[in-house]
Amino acid sequence: MNIMNELKNGVLLDNPVFMQTIGLCPALATTTSLSNAIGMGFAATVILIASNIVISALRKFIPDKVRIAAFITVIAAFVTIVDLSLQAFIPALAASLGLFLPLIVVNCIILGRAEAYASKNQVLPSALDGLCMGLGFTFALVLMGFFRELLGAGTIASGIISAKGIEIPGLSAYPATMMILPAGGFMMMGFIFAALQYIMRKKEGK
Repeated sequence: MNIMNELKNGVLLDNPVFMQTIGLCPALATTTSLSNAIGMGFAATVILIASNIVISALRKFIPDKVRIAAFITVIAAFVTIVDLSLQAFIPALAASLGLFLPLIVVNCIILGRAEAYASKNQVLPSALDGLCMGLGFTFALVLMGFFRELLGAGTIASGIISAKGIEIPGLSAYPATMMILPAGGFMMMGFIFAALQYIMRKKEGK
């Protein structure tokens, strides 16, 4: 088990958002700011690791006919724990993420890794898979959240460093508000997809 290869695959080569194009709903809806992106990425990563560990440990005891229902039950339990924890300790973030936090239960990335990997592998590799895929998902959200907040509000890290974050001269006075609207999410994702395709084709050409 090569940890660096797993990390490289999860974050870059097999990134769930940019390469597999799954988990797009939270990637578009919760990346209006960097703080939201980090919060959603952290929550999804914790749930990925925990659910992968439990599902891997129970894989020999879960009947094949009810495996999907069992996986969803395990995932839902951890989503509830994370949701209630955020409401208790970081209520502003929980309110900002809103419905998309409990909807992690049906997130394609988490259920997909449970079915494709955790149900077929031992606990430690499954935990590592959850960590790497979670970091890949977080990387995608943070990248989108950073640029959408920068262009759409003219700030960086609002709600993290301070309530207003770091205001960027010029951009904060005339922000492209559309970038923090749904259309802006699609545009930013398109720009990132195009940039990644360009970089990959350039590497293949070499």
